[in-house]
Amino acid sequence: MPTQLPAREGMDFDVLIIGAGPAGLAAAIRLKQIASDLSVVVVEKGAEVGAHVLSGAVIDPIGLDRLLPGWREDDSPLKQPVLEDRFYWLTAGGAVRFPNFLMPPLMSNRGNFIASLGEVCRWLGKKAEALGVEIYPGFAATEVLHGADGEVIGVATGDMGIGKNGEPKEGFTRGMELRGKYTLFAEGARGSLTKALIAEFGLDRDRDPQKFGIGIKELWHVSPEKHRPGLVQHSFGWPLDGHTGGGSFLYHFDENLVSVGFVVHLNYRNPWLSPFEEFQRFKTHPRIRDTFAGGKRLAYGARALTEGGWQSVPKLVFPGGALIGCAAGFMNVPRIKGSHNAMLSAMAAAEQVVAAIAAGRSHDELTPYEESWRTSAIGRDLRRVRNVKPLWSKFGTIIGVAMGGLDMWANTLGLSLFGTLRHGKPDNATLEPASNFKPIQYPKPDGRLTFDRLSSVFVSNTNHEENQPVHLHVVNTDTQRSSEHDVYGGPSTRYCPAGVYEWVGEGADLRYVVNAQNCVHCKTCDIKDPNGNITWVPPEGGGGPGYPNM
Repeated sequence: MPTQLPAREGMDFDVLIIGAGPAGLAAAIRLKQIASDLSVVVVEKGAEVGAHVLSGAVIDPIGLDRLLPGWREDDSPLKQPVLEDRFYWLTAGGAVRFPNFLMPPLMSNRGNFIASLGEVCRWLGKKAEALGVEIYPGFAATEVLHGADGEVIGVATGDMGIGKNGEPKEGFTRGMELRGKYTLFAEGARGSLTKALIAEFGLDRDRDPQKFGIGIKELWHVSPEKHRPGLVQHSFGWPLDGHTGGGSFLYHFDENLVSVGFVVHLNYRNPWLSPFEEFQRFKTHPRIRDTFAGGKRLAYGARALTEGGWQSVPKLVFPGGALIGCAAGFMNVPRIKGSHNAMLSAMAAAEQVVAAIAAGRSHDELTPYEESWRTSAIGRDLRRVRNVKPLWSKFGTIIGVAMGGLDMWANTLGLSLFGTLRHGKPDNATLEPASNFKPIQYPKPDGRLTFDRLSSVFVSNTNHEENQPVHLHVVNTDTQRSSEHDVYGGPSTRYCPAGVYEWVGEGADLRYVVNAQNCVHCKTCDIKDPNGNITWVPPEGGGGPGYPNM
């Protein structure tokens, strides 16, 4: 890069929001509902609103009910109510269904809706724009801007038209400075700017490490006779072993559509495990595979999930801004739901922003937002399930899930069997040396029910400008060879669901290849690398997956 770049142009707003997911859009809508004269802008790295949004999704409407009370009379994407709940324990050849009356009441999905969260975000985006919110898709926020006293005053978007060599190409465009009185970060799980802010302001001080999972999803069009509108089915057990946390979902909705997904908790120990391959194996189970007979896979994607919950939510505020939604870690793990809490947190933050601006303040801490969330509906939701993940991690699937279920039952009565358990290690510290385990031999895909990574990336509509700097930064290549490869057996070639990482050659010719064009922005590498040696940063704006209805 030349030492002297053109100065960035700048724009000033009252409120700046990073990310057009459910949290970012709910915040924008709430701001304009309360104070229509505020200037509000939403910056979204995807090529369009919803392009990078991936979730199951069974949606608890509590957030929508508070944000848009009349939404049921609107032409919303939430058309399929949950009509039936099923929960299974899978073995290699069979399944045991848990009676619904044994499940803690908070696990019931009655009153919820099955939908594409991407479509919900597109609908919310139109609502926001109708209120006067400006939405800038295709612009990746790559840098936090600070004032003279270190307060956050906005963000800068990435430069467009930089070549692999770091030099501007023809058509180079300098990024923009977007400044606001307050900036709300709604980047979702493991957002790059959120990660930097947590470190800079020590927002995770006195909190447990954040915990994560990887969720891998396919959308299928199934034969009409296989479709069960309104059916929600979850399972745990096979194909994962008893020491590896995770589970599955199948959601039937719309016109013969089924969302099928698999979540693996990223605190797993065996470096030979491949979440992608476990998902493909899962679909071959006798209880599962018949759903897809005669069907067609339409889409594929993957995304990290925040799983730390109550113990791991960082401090939410800092001078000039706040964290909202899954950037803050508000997902309820056993329910596999986060969009409702994302919207509730966004509205709470927006209300504090309006009050602060009305009082003539700017760039300070929105302290009431931080002080109130644990006693709000969000806090009540997360506190009841706070021990599920620690118990599962400590005691394994069978005993841990049973103990977690008992604790959830007790918490519905206002009791606590275990107090508040700790999470322990961060996920990148849980892998053990490859020599402690036997390599896992996964079956070859058949191309009808099971697939390989590259054909999956193809149906994710992932696209990046090839001649741009690699957005996956390997900090120390020597460490990657001596540790990631030699000690842990190269787990990045397995935990990545998009075939980004490869070890090529042998001996002195061994090379680490990063196929950044394949990246679906799941962030797993940024979380799971055993040395914290891989950093995900946004590529050129608009790059990445193009999910139509995930």
